[in-house]
Amino acid sequence: MRDTHFRRLLLVGLTLAVGVTASPAAANAASCAPGAPGLGDRLFPLLGNGGYDVQDYELRLTYPEKDPAHSVSGDVRIAAVATQKLSRFNLDFAGGNPASIDVDGKPANFSRVGEELVITPRVALNKGRGFTVTVKGFTAVPETPDPAAPDGFTATPDGTALLGQPAAAHRLFPSNDHPADKATYTITTDVPEGWTGTASGVPTVTRTGGGRVVSTYRQAQPMATELLQVAAGDFVVRERQQVGRVRVRDVVPRRLAAQTLPMFDSEREQIAWMEQQVGPYPFDTYGSLLIDVQLGTALETQTLSVYDSTVLAAPTPVVESVMAHELAHQWYGNSVAPATWSDVWLNESHATWYELLWAEKIGAVAEHTGSPSREAFFQRVYANSDSWRAQFGPVARPKSAEQLFDLFNINVYYGGALALYALEQQLGEPKFQQLERAWASAYRGKSASTDDFIALASRTAGRDLKPFLTAWLYGTETPPMPGHPDWVTMQNPAPMTGQHLSR
Repeated sequence: MRDTHFRRLLLVGLTLAVGVTASPAAANAASCAPGAPGLGDRLFPLLGNGGYDVQDYELRLTYPEKDPAHSVSGDVRIAAVATQKLSRFNLDFAGGNPASIDVDGKPANFSRVGEELVITPRVALNKGRGFTVTVKGFTAVPETPDPAAPDGFTATPDGTALLGQPAAAHRLFPSNDHPADKATYTITTDVPEGWTGTASGVPTVTRTGGGRVVSTYRQAQPMATELLQVAAGDFVVRERQQVGRVRVRDVVPRRLAAQTLPMFDSEREQIAWMEQQVGPYPFDTYGSLLIDVQLGTALETQTLSVYDSTVLAAPTPVVESVMAHELAHQWYGNSVAPATWSDVWLNESHATWYELLWAEKIGAVAEHTGSPSREAFFQRVYANSDSWRAQFGPVARPKSAEQLFDLFNINVYYGGALALYALEQQLGEPKFQQLERAWASAYRGKSASTDDFIALASRTAGRDLKPFLTAWLYGTETPPMPGHPDWVTMQNPAPMTGQHLSR
């Protein structure tokens, strides 16, 4: 970069010296530059890539054998628009090197730098131009589940699944792996006969022949890479009765179907309930995927939330509350995605909010949280909140994402939900509910930031809420709780009890 800058200064100096103007061709060449190798996210600086905006992915994955540990191969065609004049650009990818890469159908040079594919097209891409990049013959190896880091392209006893949040989707396929760049998807799985391939979105076609089953799914609404689900293995798919226009399907290991399918019987009621709370479901289909591994987590992969087998040991009311959490994410975190990973509280606070409301609806707050009521729960959270801010950072500014649970920490969940409770106390319940519906509607299909939320809250309230929300979201100390002057923070609070499996 310094060398380029020096050449530009030299050109300017020579122009002034001889009294001529640089040619248009030279000026145009000077404006051509590589896309940034990252989007500059505070917590993941090299995640995502600059210089282009993805519009659509066509992803095809081939599973050669009925072996969950076996490497898969894939092709992906990415349609994008250049946001600057590009001499080259990057894709995030941590798998095996592809066989070839084309840009607009013409072979392109590429190299590897860590978890980046650096691609140089034959001709620079002009700003505003649509282009396609096709990556053929890449490979990915399923990973052994790790409870300390429950993410990645995950092997299970029955097949594989994808736990892409927050930064693991590119361990399976080349992509612009940041939630700020959402796109539509077509996903095709090619599996041996006897296995089932399932993915985010609506099934469009299935073909069987030659000992293979090829299934295609279309996710027509924009989706962040970290929310893609693609599972393949000895699974069964159960279609349930639709909820209005929403198709409902569950995917479970064949050998566990009789035991586990009844666990998800409340899905249809929960979809109808959430629509009453916050408005129409934002996608075409919903359901649950069960994988038989012990990770202690659930994840809101778009249209097909995934749960591990730890839910098998949890009481039914707790499982239902966790299900409500993941369903709520389809509005908050999926349809409206975070602009940066510092904004993850917008996902988790809202999902926790509706998780608690569901627990209250079914009379399970005490069983789920260890507190007799939602208000008592929030009072306990308030007592802990200063210590959590010191340990993990403010609600909207986590200190670190070095480990998965540094980012997905208790203050993002419970502290974020506490900030929503404070906002409800400040606005009153009717205005707060208006804001919740407005947030899901105004930013549907988009990525949005904490600043966007503060601005919408202020417009909804008819007054400036920035000082109030800035203190709750960025302060190192917890502000006084409106309506509860007796609530106090404690230096050594009693640890929180209750059961929580969600992410």
